[in-house]
Amino acid sequence: MSEATATRGRGASRAETRRSGAPQRRRLITLLLVVAALVVMLLLPLYVPEFWLRTGFAVFGAVVGAIGLNLLVGTTGQLSLAHAFFLAVGAVSYVYVSGESGGIGIADLSGLGLPPVIGMLVGVLLAGLAGLLFSPLAARLRGIYLGVASLALVFIGVHVLNAWTSVTGGFNGRSAPEFSLFGFTFGNTDPDLFVLGVPFREAERLWYLGLVLALGAYLFARNLLRSRPGRALQTLRDSEVAASVMGVNVQGYKARIFLVSSMYGGLSGVMYALSIGSIAPESFGLEVSILYLAMIVLGGLGSVNGAVLGALFVSALPLVFQRYADAIPFVGGQGEGGLAAGEAARFLFGAAIVLVILFEPAGLAGIARRLTRRGGGAGGRATSPPGDAPSRPTSPDPSEKPAQGSPT
Repeated sequence: MSEATATRGRGASRAETRRSGAPQRRRLITLLLVVAALVVMLLLPLYVPEFWLRTGFAVFGAVVGAIGLNLLVGTTGQLSLAHAFFLAVGAVSYVYVSGESGGIGIADLSGLGLPPVIGMLVGVLLAGLAGLLFSPLAARLRGIYLGVASLALVFIGVHVLNAWTSVTGGFNGRSAPEFSLFGFTFGNTDPDLFVLGVPFREAERLWYLGLVLALGAYLFARNLLRSRPGRALQTLRDSEVAASVMGVNVQGYKARIFLVSSMYGGLSGVMYALSIGSIAPESFGLEVSILYLAMIVLGGLGSVNGAVLGALFVSALPLVFQRYADAIPFVGGQGEGGLAAGEAARFLFGAAIVLVILFEPAGLAGIARRLTRRGGGAGGRATSPPGDAPSRPTSPDPSEKPAQGSPT
């Protein structure tokens, strides 16, 4: 073997070693960032005011709902505008199962008075059952047709919330019972709890409850997408015909993912009720479904991390605008000049969606992946981890019959 050949071989070996080491560095950086984020979130209640803790619990609830919707829309490719309905099922079920009978004025409310943890479980299960019952219709529709069909659930849900006064409280709504687990309450200071001299009241306790629930929902979704069913769902999104040829039960997987997504929505609805302290019909209208779609589009379709980032952006921004309305240009408080906090947030959502579609279709998750690659010193194009970014769609067979709602 000549010296030139040996030199080229050593150079190729070193290049291969660098390429193989780049993914390990990226994984290490990602792991360190995740650990640092968890440590920060665990320590935050010791240092930040109550406003940020309550905002954080609202964000955790939105994260759960956004992950569930992203599994359905981003991973499986089924457009749904009914997410607000599943939130309503979870919230109303929790309030009814764990609430007490009684009422004030014309509202004669009824409730089962069961422990709140049972109410949460029932809310999640009933929301999943509602999604499962709707799945046969969803399995026969695609694209905009499925989106329009799912709108019916939202309109039906709002009508039921207004009409079923004994359960929902009607137009005025109904208060949500405080959550407790094994005698430990999260809605008040009974029993008293101090950590490093800091009193843990309602906001601190709800923060940790939301953190545990959101972390569990995140880990379940990541593991699902990395499993065999997760790969089947991504194949189904790319081409239903190809998935069927490969042995994927298309109808069955569509029903299952609707079940899982609806259960996520039910849990998010329970957390919303705990965050606000009450439920009302106006809280589960079409606008809520649109906001959740904005979360997953901004965060990145098909990315669990993107759903988290999008939920953080969309759910926290109106609350921050409302809190600091006096210091933000063109935003005014109630009764003052300028845009209301909610309106200003919507303008920013719209601008962000346009920018994402034009310049970064992978959303906030795509930007985060670029930063991670640069931090890892990787050269060339890096592959995305399973369950974090949508795979490249495959071209359907030219002989495939166009599905209903398909433009081709």
